Amino acid sequence: MTVAVVTGSAGLIGSEAARHFAGLGLDVVGIDNDMRAKFFGPEASTAWNVQRLAAELGSAYAHHDVDIRDRAALGAIFAKYGRDVAVVIHTAAQPSHDWAVRDPYTDFDINAGGTLNVLQNVREHCADAPVIHCSTNKVYGDRPNSLPFEELPTRWELPRGHRYHDGITEDMPIDNCLHSVFGASKVAADVMVQEYGRYFDMKTACFRGGTLTGPAHSATELHGFLGYVMRCNMERRTYKIFGYQGKMVRDAIHSRDVIAAFEAFFRAPRSAAVYNLGGGRHSNCSHLEAFALAQEITGQEMISEYQDTHRIGDHQWWIGSNAAFQADYPEWTQVYDVPMILREIYEANVDRWVPTR
Repeated sequence: MTVAVVTGSAGLIGSEAARHFAGLGLDVVGIDNDMRAKFFGPEASTAWNVQRLAAELGSAYAHHDVDIRDRAALGAIFAKYGRDVAVVIHTAAQPSHDWAVRDPYTDFDINAGGTLNVLQNVREHCADAPVIHCSTNKVYGDRPNSLPFEELPTRWELPRGHRYHDGITEDMPIDNCLHSVFGASKVAADVMVQEYGRYFDMKTACFRGGTLTGPAHSATELHGFLGYVMRCNMERRTYKIFGYQGKMVRDAIHSRDVIAAFEAFFRAPRSAAVYNLGGGRHSNCSHLEAFALAQEITGQEMISEYQDTHRIGDHQWWIGSNAAFQADYPEWTQVYDVPMILREIYEANVDRWVPTR
């Protein structure tokens, strides 16, 4: 038996990973306790995704309702499967800036402590298994906001010729800037994943994601940019814009493109690899541009409310460079762009996201 362990298996990237690696012939062990519902409320619950995975994958999927902070329960899972574990895909996290401020202990215990628990279990039970860690571009803190942006009609942009115009690379420093509480816990996890790769010669990768998105997202206000834009438009909700005139830029990468990158690393793993992974120049938009696309798809105007204060540590502009990953894995190609992503989110939820009466 060859096993893929997926933490956060009911989430956007976790569920995509479960399906994909099951399709490669691996048995998938999913670990997810639906903390998303506790973070963001019932509408953000991922329980529906667990049911869908069980129905689609059948005996190829074994679900464990376990918290990654629970060392004993997590250890029992890894001890059970031992060296049958061929890969570990760690997507479980507390994902929100805003929520982290409310409860820093929980945020750090999940993001940093939970990641350490996963790493140590791999070291003890299946040390040859590659560990794929979902990190974040928030490890760079607000340093991107110091770049010399120009204001255009619908977005902020870097001048052509700037070293980061084609995307921010991994050489951007992470020190001496504001990270947010969430960003700090993710830095701790990111560095620990690298350290286990270097110190214990394990195969590890930190994928510093931009906006990860797709139709399996349980989109909510505090997490899930493109999904929540489309949800607000379809359900006739008010979308709150936080600062920067709504011209802040995000690159967006579809969950299937993310998982294709994970498979490439799984097949040819390295130690202590660090990659930015996002939409890059291929797939990015501002909030205003996302609104226009959503309106074009549904035929309904966005309802929005502008708040002049931006979120602490939020990026005014983020387009990451995938060049480092593509240099190591030239067979990987990116398929989806923002219009394709929004159209797919709409089509997947057209019967579910309807106005409440």
